[in-house]
Amino acid sequence: MLMIIFVVSLSSKAFSQEKNGLYILDMVHNNPGEVLTQSVFNDPTVLAKEGYTGQVMNDFTFAHAAITFKKLNPNIFPEGSKELEWVMKAAERVKKNIKAAHAAGIKVYYFTDIIVLPKKLVELYHDEICDSQGRISFERPKTLEIHKIMLDELFETFPDLDGLVIRTGETYTNNVPYHMGNNPITNKEESHIKLINLLREEVCVKRNKTIFYRTWSFGGMHESPDYYLKVVNSIEPHPQLIFSIKHTKGDYLRTFGFNPTLTLGKHPQIVEVQCQREYEGKGSYPNYVMNGVINGFEEFETNTPQKGYKSLNDIKNSPNFKGIWSWSRGGGWVGPYISNEFWCKLNAYVIAHWAANTAQTEEEVFNRFMDENGISGASRKSFRELCLLSAKAVIRGHYSNDLPFNSGSVTWMRDEFLGGIDPTWESKAYTSEGMLYHVFDRYYKEGLLQKAVAEKYEAVNIWQTIESLSRKIAIRDKADQTYVRVSSQYGLLLHKIIAEGWNIMALGFEGDKTGAYDKAKIKSSIIKYDSYWEQYEELKKRNPSCATLYKPFAFVYTGPEYHLTKGMGASVDKYRKLVNSEISDEKALPEKK
Repeated sequence: MLMIIFVVSLSSKAFSQEKNGLYILDMVHNNPGEVLTQSVFNDPTVLAKEGYTGQVMNDFTFAHAAITFKKLNPNIFPEGSKELEWVMKAAERVKKNIKAAHAAGIKVYYFTDIIVLPKKLVELYHDEICDSQGRISFERPKTLEIHKIMLDELFETFPDLDGLVIRTGETYTNNVPYHMGNNPITNKEESHIKLINLLREEVCVKRNKTIFYRTWSFGGMHESPDYYLKVVNSIEPHPQLIFSIKHTKGDYLRTFGFNPTLTLGKHPQIVEVQCQREYEGKGSYPNYVMNGVINGFEEFETNTPQKGYKSLNDIKNSPNFKGIWSWSRGGGWVGPYISNEFWCKLNAYVIAHWAANTAQTEEEVFNRFMDENGISGASRKSFRELCLLSAKAVIRGHYSNDLPFNSGSVTWMRDEFLGGIDPTWESKAYTSEGMLYHVFDRYYKEGLLQKAVAEKYEAVNIWQTIESLSRKIAIRDKADQTYVRVSSQYGLLLHKIIAEGWNIMALGFEGDKTGAYDKAKIKSSIIKYDSYWEQYEELKKRNPSCATLYKPFAFVYTGPEYHLTKGMGASVDKYRKLVNSEISDEKALPEKK
């Protein structure tokens, strides 16, 4: 994918972890298996000037995949082999990244999937490290021994590496062709406890390096207070052992509550925040989320009421709160791909600069962003209004602000895909098709389906205001000014497509249930739907800065396309055929005499 790097306006004052005791980390989350993302946020000198204290490297070529395991067995990566050559080249990249970060004055931590081991190692020691299901298991003593050897060699090879970010649950080996792995959590809480104690002893105690243990996993560690506390209360605290937790109770999705595990226990925690929201356009349209992250989202007062904490402002004075980890870029799969990072830059700026001094208000930090980007005069009011409206538009266009929205259905729209209402799955792999069917079925039974569609049109009205405001905003960087306008048009046209798509599918769904279809309304909506797609495609053709477009297919977890044939397009076409067949039948009738 082609990316254009722009220059970020830099803060006049940088902050360090030593000054306020907080970690302020950033990560570019590259798409697994794809070319690396070209981004200004890859440059540690930019991160240092923006006040970050550390960089999380996540190119999915893990540092622990760039070692040879010679002390264990020299036959794992034999001399002269292509596998050893790959490891040596990967090690050079790791060393280069560490050197660059330190030269900029910030620390560097490598994103680490556990378990990931060389394929040859697993072959040689299979019977000693794998369980009856063929999984590499920490219940086997040899697996623990191998990981101690791994950590020894890792820090001997990269002695300047400041620490590791540990992920369990998801294991991506797309970028490490000679390695394999699996989720180490095979015995619920006990697996976490065993792994954390190993990391604490080998990394924090023995080497005084930092471990950020991500609670993101499968099975409850991330969002169940009881599960979380059972794990962390079994671990002796260490200042270099820090738990990293997403601010959401689940993935980075609206209508998901504030994470209830934050502030619990006696261990330090940092909070993960996504700037390029993978389920909400990835920067292809305005989506300012930091007001909601810092102060609480709108839906926390409507369809997702919060009993406890609802924002970073609520927890910033907790003794466990030790900082922020922003994902400036990335998350999810494929597109939309952007060539202008403006909306990512805004979200990243606000969360990083707020973390540097949490006594500030979100609006004070936002105003400084406008100062540094030359947004002045009447443009300031328009820009602020546009950004706050974008959050309102997204909750109504993608989810719902008033109606119940099942957590299992929120990813009907994700990455570059729009799902449909077909109730049957097209693949055994994870797919987003069928999710809307369950939403529509519930709304239909409760008499809320047309209200749900009306909310999508409400989102369109908000997007129309956003698009109008975008034309009133002057920005010093004219490429950014153009992108604000183009991306606002993108958001408007995309949500017009969504509104008509939902209307067609809702009318068709009702007809499927009753046997009576309002074909005139379906036909009228299809005409609009087709027209908006044409305008959307034309926007991309006419504007080089425009992001790549959404596709009317459901997401399927099978690369490289990540979709098959079902989705919004197929659902709309089902009712298109119904309308067209009616027209054909009418034409076939003999004339009355």
